[in-house]
Amino acid sequence: MATNTPWDTKGDSAGEEKRAPEFPTVESLADQFSPQYSPQYGSAALAPTELEARSESTKRGLKSRHAQMIALGGTIGTGLFVGSGATLARGGPAFILVCYMIMTALVYFVVTAITEVAAHLPITGGTMSYYGFRYVSSSLGFAMGWLYWYSLGILIPYEITAAGLVIDYWESPVNIAVWITILMVVIIALNCFPVSVYGETEFWFASIKVLLMIGLLMLSFILFWGGGPRHNRLGFHYWKNPGAVNTYLKDGDAGRTVAFFSCLVLSAFPFTFAPELLVVTGGEMQSPRRNLPIAARRYFYRLIIFYLGCVFSIGVICNSRDTRLTDGGAGAKSSAFVVGIKTAGIGGGLDSIINAVIILSAWSSGNSFLYISSRSMYSLAVAGNAPAIFKRCTKRGVPYMAVMSSALFMPLAYLNVGSSGSTVFTWFVSLTNTSGFISWICCCIVYLRFRKACRAQGISTHQLPYHHPVQPYGAWISLVGFIILSLINGFDVFFPGRFNASSFLTAYIGIPIFLAIYFGHRLWHWKDRWVRRSEEVDLVTGLKEILAGETPKKKVRKHWWDSGRVLWE
Repeated sequence: MATNTPWDTKGDSAGEEKRAPEFPTVESLADQFSPQYSPQYGSAALAPTELEARSESTKRGLKSRHAQMIALGGTIGTGLFVGSGATLARGGPAFILVCYMIMTALVYFVVTAITEVAAHLPITGGTMSYYGFRYVSSSLGFAMGWLYWYSLGILIPYEITAAGLVIDYWESPVNIAVWITILMVVIIALNCFPVSVYGETEFWFASIKVLLMIGLLMLSFILFWGGGPRHNRLGFHYWKNPGAVNTYLKDGDAGRTVAFFSCLVLSAFPFTFAPELLVVTGGEMQSPRRNLPIAARRYFYRLIIFYLGCVFSIGVICNSRDTRLTDGGAGAKSSAFVVGIKTAGIGGGLDSIINAVIILSAWSSGNSFLYISSRSMYSLAVAGNAPAIFKRCTKRGVPYMAVMSSALFMPLAYLNVGSSGSTVFTWFVSLTNTSGFISWICCCIVYLRFRKACRAQGISTHQLPYHHPVQPYGAWISLVGFIILSLINGFDVFFPGRFNASSFLTAYIGIPIFLAIYFGHRLWHWKDRWVRRSEEVDLVTGLKEILAGETPKKKVRKHWWDSGRVLWE
């Protein structure tokens, strides 16, 4: 939960006044602390010209509901609708539920950590790579920024290809290259409009996916109690037959252990880069110091309802050993929801509806990936880690040069038109396999250094607009957890008879690439410190401008039914 700021006049109970604050306000901190700009040091404090340029570039056109639904829309995608079926087949209903619970906790720890960082100083164009540059070191910020740019850039054609392949579910006579072209043009066009138009579009995309998810959860509940056409009460039938857990590569307890860890690695994919979207949208959000913490608090309930609710539901309605989960083909054929619905005897074109939403999900994800990839390039340019040309924006605040740079990855989708090209494309996608784990590890490091800088400069958590009681312990837990996951990402290739160079590189090539970028920058800037001194970290430059742009809090709702609007505002 966010702590109350010490300058709040509202008492802890009705009619009770809060005592005078014991800590200085953020305004006074901004006046007292003004570090000098130092190019040799790596620009921990921003140059005045950079601050001025940034204030005239990207615009705060995203409302709170836009930012929240963009974060959600980037996560409810093909990984959850389709990929969860393969995860269910790998581990069984019990393992997939436990693994998603673990991932939910680890990801939420990251969400609370990066929200605390971003809500304190939600600068325009800010990303986690920028905060890594500002609070840790120029090398970490450089490596994170390029990691986001190329990883998310490659995922754009991946999602476009996924949408094109899903269209083949209806055996379309149109060549897939035509659908790829249409999807590319629309995604680029949406990112060239002002951010408010992009936000509104993503809001409705995500709303449709949420409505479908709620409908599927309700349908699963009905089937649980025997409300299907055949009136078979499912209950926990599939937990008993064929069983709650599966084996993988080995028999007995060893096989169940391998299945669990393999299931844990697979369960991370639907969460990839979802928390970072909150930070990116915070840079173009209205009143970010107030609205970003709101988005973070509500994010927890969405993780519980949609992620854990989804995997629990498919574990109830679908047999984990149904072969259609792994060889059902493109789109809805491999969805655990569709497999379970067809097994229950439900027709009426529901599979086509789900398939249409899967297309929309892939389209929406590609749209979000281009958005965050372009903002990563823009953030790199603002920090001086990319050519200044990528800071250029239109009058309406669209970083068009950064958008075009990220859009250069999109033609890779055409590689999938030919069989030989698809192999090459798979190698490109393999670069991103471990990027999510690396990003979350770096996010935890940025947060821990931010907290240390706050302590060194006398800034209490009471002075921050957001702080969760689980921190900093949650950041340490996630840091250790994701380091382990990145190391075991491809552990199954080391089993006898399974090792080959292609599988090994697919699982681990992202790690040496990231390290090469980081240490390459270190060698080039060998005079810079490995880590910025906590006392010298700039925590206030730009804070006055952000505080001046904050709007008053809306009136508190009085009716109990208003709480139902929490998922949509």
